[in-house]
Amino acid sequence: MSFSGWDFSYLGKSGRMQEFPLRWNYFNLVHQALRQSEAMLDMGTGGGEFLSSLGNLPAHTCATEGYAPNVEVARQRLEPPGVKVAYITEDGHLPFADGEFDLVINRHESYDPQELHRILKPGGCFITQQVGGRNDQEFNDFLLAPNDEFAHWNLDYAVSELEPYFEVIKKDEEITHTRFFDLGAIVYYLSVIPWQIPDFSVSKYENQLRELHRILEQQGFWDTSCDRFIIAARKK
Repeated sequence: MSFSGWDFSYLGKSGRMQEFPLRWNYFNLVHQALRQSEAMLDMGTGGGEFLSSLGNLPAHTCATEGYAPNVEVARQRLEPPGVKVAYITEDGHLPFADGEFDLVINRHESYDPQELHRILKPGGCFITQQVGGRNDQEFNDFLLAPNDEFAHWNLDYAVSELEPYFEVIKKDEEITHTRFFDLGAIVYYLSVIPWQIPDFSVSKYENQLRELHRILEQQGFWDTSCDRFIIAARKK
């Protein structure tokens, strides 16, 4: 299966997958911070979908992406309006100068706190929305698939990593639900997020998927935990 851009509209626009709303809105938080920004970095831009939706960007705007198939998608979307897209493989070695940005945004992407501190100007802001370690755990439980790698990743852990370098000015965490309405949507979803069940395939998990299909036909949907947290932090 070919997939690029982290654009789940294939499922979302058709209503086959729906995420319940959170207490905060990442777009609004970032859009407000943009008003004071002259140099901005979007980490893990995917195919550039979110960044391009923000409208008027600072004159100096860059983006990073670590998933190779997404890089060309992002460049085609973002470079015409002047955004430089960098392919990165290490969070701790970003191709930017010390103090280059006054705003770094990050939606569902990994990061290195010390490297963030280096590339931000004094008083610069870091805004991130992260996927918590309990996200979609119901899939692993039902399919009997191990997934302990990110179990520790939550708001408290992330804040403790940032505090030596940043003043945390906003934080929140919430677990809502993601609702799936058919087995095809679930198979597609699990196929394009390999970190959830690294060995996922229909043939390997056929028996459990057949049982899940039976449940979907009976109750009409399947809910999983949507674990999210938000942090806004200012460089000390």
